[in-house]
Amino acid sequence: MPSAQGDPAAPPPRRRPGGRTGRIRAQVLDAVRAELGERGYDGLTLDAVAARAGVHRATVYRRWRDVGGLLADVFEAAGDDDWQPQDTGSLQGDLAALNHESQAALTARPPIVAALIAASFRSEEAACGVRRLWEDRYARCEVIVSRAVRRGELPPHTDARQLLIAATAPLYHQLVLLRTPPDPGLPDHAARTAVLAASAGAFVRSPPVGDGA
Repeated sequence: MPSAQGDPAAPPPRRRPGGRTGRIRAQVLDAVRAELGERGYDGLTLDAVAARAGVHRATVYRRWRDVGGLLADVFEAAGDDDWQPQDTGSLQGDLAALNHESQAALTARPPIVAALIAASFRSEEAACGVRRLWEDRYARCEVIVSRAVRRGELPPHTDARQLLIAATAPLYHQLVLLRTPPDPGLPDHAARTAVLAASAGAFVRSPPVGDGA
């Protein structure tokens, strides 16, 4: 989930289209999300998206080409936000807040987030988009772990990615894979369990060979 800002090797920031182009893109992507949430991947068509967005079908075909192009741009747009994880003052609080946000997104109606995840198993463009978005979100969330190490809540060399996966995976397992009803206590329970494991050193990386630390 955190980004490589300041890294000279990182790609330059993406420019968000403005003016009429930006408005059309926003209308179309909103229509994609709505259509996907209501009709699913099999019901998603460029014609339906164009009609819902109030945009000429030729514009949609010319810019996005096909359903895969629309889905790829939905994920691209999701990474253009300025979202950052909450700083609650504790590792458990930060992870619980992250889980509550995730649960709210996964259980929203219409189920747009769940539909986008499902589409990633049907479309290669969507699969690439969701992988890039996850990498971005994991990068942004690494700050949760670095703050906890500085506060003395975690041992040094704790692997942020492993901890974040352990803390959030139960929600996706229950809500996306098993499709069980949302449990209000699950976000806090998953966070607490991950913190207990992490504080005991379960996610500490082995130091590099030759490192005297």
